[in-house]
Amino acid sequence: MIDDSTKKDIDQISLDVLKQSKALDVFPTPIDKIIQCANLIVSKEVDLVHVNEGFLTKLSGKFDAFVKQVRGVLDRRERMIYLDLSQSNNRQNFIKLHEAGHDLLPWQGTTLEFLDDDDTLDPSVNEQFEAEANYFASATLFQNDRFDSESAKLELGIKSVMYLSKRYGGSIHSTYRRYVENSSKSCCLLLLENISKKGDFPICEVRDYFQSPSFSRRFGSISWNPTLGFTWPFVKDYYFGRKMNCNGEISLPTQNGELKCNYQFFNSSYNGFVFIFPKGEKIKSRTTFVLNNL
Repeated sequence: MIDDSTKKDIDQISLDVLKQSKALDVFPTPIDKIIQCANLIVSKEVDLVHVNEGFLTKLSGKFDAFVKQVRGVLDRRERMIYLDLSQSNNRQNFIKLHEAGHDLLPWQGTTLEFLDDDDTLDPSVNEQFEAEANYFASATLFQNDRFDSESAKLELGIKSVMYLSKRYGGSIHSTYRRYVENSSKSCCLLLLENISKKGDFPICEVRDYFQSPSFSRRFGSISWNPTLGFTWPFVKDYYFGRKMNCNGEISLPTQNGELKCNYQFFNSSYNGFVFIFPKGEKIKSRTTFVLNNL
């Protein structure tokens, strides 16, 4: 958990590097200019997918047990960032900023190298330095309050998330998370994975869940089982391979009793995203945008 004082410090460091690199108000966020401004280099010769255990052992022997999961490495002595180049460009951008965060946050300077895997790059990670690097990456990618001001003007829902993802260059996952956690409206996001194959018993796993401050104040925290089955209509969407459903309806058990909600489902082929908001929540906006290739 990052306290408010530390968040404020990280926001200021993020804003400073955005200004110094002339990346502020440039879209999509020019990640490579930020990395260059931080005096770091991203290796194009080394792909972490193909390095052997000796490469990481030489860099930092204490982490070699995780060699198959490493997505990004910061070698502060060489001013070098190494990446798993099999990741999508948007994912690589987030990892670059995560590694830059390790370097730019001055209180993390006693550690010479960082090896990051899917766990340390997960926004829910509890380890302090990794959570701070993730916070820096999100704040910088989405240009601090620029994203929050813009998202507040758009209609509530998945199409706005997709528009913002393309505009800032973030993944659907990272965009959705910032969108929900900074929204002034009542909404939440359920992230699903590992849906069973057709013909098998329909079931999937809950990978992550987060909700907006307004939702928490009004309805408390929703608890989900680790796996969900066919009683949930969005599991049917996921199981039958639907790309999108913007007109779903569910009831959620809350501290105030049953809550009637609308949901929007999106299948990224990696995960199922279930965006949920109470019936009656204002979703319309006068601000319009054009979204291609949906």
